[in-house]
Amino acid sequence: MKYLKLFFTICALAVFSAANAQELLVLSENHAMLRIPAGHKYLLMPVEESQEYDYIRVSVDNKLVKELNCKLAVNKIDYTVPLNLARVIKEEKGSEDAKGEIVIDITFNRSTGNPGGRMPIRNFACWKGTKVSNTFDITNREKWRPVYHHTPNYGWMNDPNGMFYKDGIWHLFFQFNPYGSQWENMTWGHSTSKDLIHWNYEGEAIERDAFGTIFSGSSVVDTSNTAGFGKGAIISYYTSAGQSQTQSMAYSTDNGKTFTKYAANPVLTSEIPDFRDPKIIWHEATKRWILILAEKTHVKFYSSTDLKNWTFESNFGEEYGNHDGVWECPDIFEINGKWFILLNINPGGPFGGSATQYFVGDFDGHKFTCEDEPTETKWLDYGRDHYATVSFNNAPDGRIVVIPWMSNWQYAAQVPTKQYRSANGIPRDLSSFDYKGETYLSVKPSKEVYAAFSKKATGHLSNACRVDVQLKGNATITLSNSKGEQVVISYNAKNEKISMDRTKSGEVGFSAEFPVVTTSPTYGKIKTLQIFIDSSSIEIFDAAGKVAMTNIVFPTEPYNIVKVKGGKAKVFNLAK
Repeated sequence: MKYLKLFFTICALAVFSAANAQELLVLSENHAMLRIPAGHKYLLMPVEESQEYDYIRVSVDNKLVKELNCKLAVNKIDYTVPLNLARVIKEEKGSEDAKGEIVIDITFNRSTGNPGGRMPIRNFACWKGTKVSNTFDITNREKWRPVYHHTPNYGWMNDPNGMFYKDGIWHLFFQFNPYGSQWENMTWGHSTSKDLIHWNYEGEAIERDAFGTIFSGSSVVDTSNTAGFGKGAIISYYTSAGQSQTQSMAYSTDNGKTFTKYAANPVLTSEIPDFRDPKIIWHEATKRWILILAEKTHVKFYSSTDLKNWTFESNFGEEYGNHDGVWECPDIFEINGKWFILLNINPGGPFGGSATQYFVGDFDGHKFTCEDEPTETKWLDYGRDHYATVSFNNAPDGRIVVIPWMSNWQYAAQVPTKQYRSANGIPRDLSSFDYKGETYLSVKPSKEVYAAFSKKATGHLSNACRVDVQLKGNATITLSNSKGEQVVISYNAKNEKISMDRTKSGEVGFSAEFPVVTTSPTYGKIKTLQIFIDSSSIEIFDAAGKVAMTNIVFPTEPYNIVKVKGGKAKVFNLAK
């Protein structure tokens, strides 16, 4: 046995010698260090998702510069994630080319429930794949990765954050775990697009600091330099999630490429633990900035003239809408003379888990007055996979452009992908319509989405296409493949209802909450139903904007057959 242990030790050290000369120092049964050679951009860290999180501290020249949690592989390697060494050096030394002694200090979680038991650290599978490199392979390895929806290149993603439009570029920040494909290490990732379809990953924008990890928030383009950081500066507010949830600010003078955190953080605090997700708008009538954020089961309004000093104005919501879960990610905007509050809630959605409700009324810069009945709940989308919906600041032509997280907290960490988890739904433009004396939000895919598709129908279903169905009355639309997997959309004109059945859509066994039929009111007749199909999602819209339903699916092969009873379908594939 003694010689066998010696053999494994020699093998482990040989691995490190071959993998760019990292030095492994085992210090106890749950503690190790890695000494990293200089001059490399990344440390590649192998992950095993069934493990519990290990605590990692990164130091440069004996100074702690980063802390993170990662499920390092013990028995097998599921995938690899990069630790950006060049960024670590730059943050400490001011330049990526600077030299510094990097040490990775790892405390392994050796709880009794942790798979891997009491296996010696030196025998962990992670050492076989741990190496330094100047590249990280982001080539897609997932058959379900969407074609025309935004996804992270790797890692976990949830809420969209800090979105703005400036100089022809759409900026999307998002809740991101750079060190695994499950929720942890909350950071703002950053992607940009010229057309809301094709996205470029710009890196990690705002990272954990002394006040905690970085939760959701918003950005505004400060065109008049009210904050004093320059005309056109980007001012971002986010929740610092430490021992308590507080609100912090960062600003960017290079269009969101880099951020400087405000020295006087945190800016807003509360005695209530659930205090998060600040959204800022400009209120033209009072010439002030308005900040709305969620506090447990209501929202709070603040006002400011300089984006730094805030005055409390009022609360809203304690007696209104759905309260089956915690309120999150609010937004407020004006359309056609009326004001709308978006309010995301989890749990409490119409079919379980996460969803987006909204309220209609008036806002005078101080107080929101709701015109809906307190017991009424209006849902923005009647699918299972539409959450954390918020709008872009400074969108062109006064448009209200929103984008949702396309998943549900009930099963988001169990969906059958590993290189990445979660996508955003297609961008949507909001307007309003009246029906039977009430005002509702209208939801339509943004014009940039339509522009991505060919103007000529092909008739051939693909894994990334749009299907327009002209309805005559009651109708059934079935999308299927040769495996017998199918999604059935049913429309009842008399009852003004439409439903989507994904119980036989493909891979559904990863969660008992996933197989479901979702149903939506149609607020009148539907003439044209538009179905947006991507590799792992189906989103349906009434062409008039009265219906939106977003559901993810995981067919083992793409749906290639569409059958329509009660209507006529045309298929439009992506334009080349």
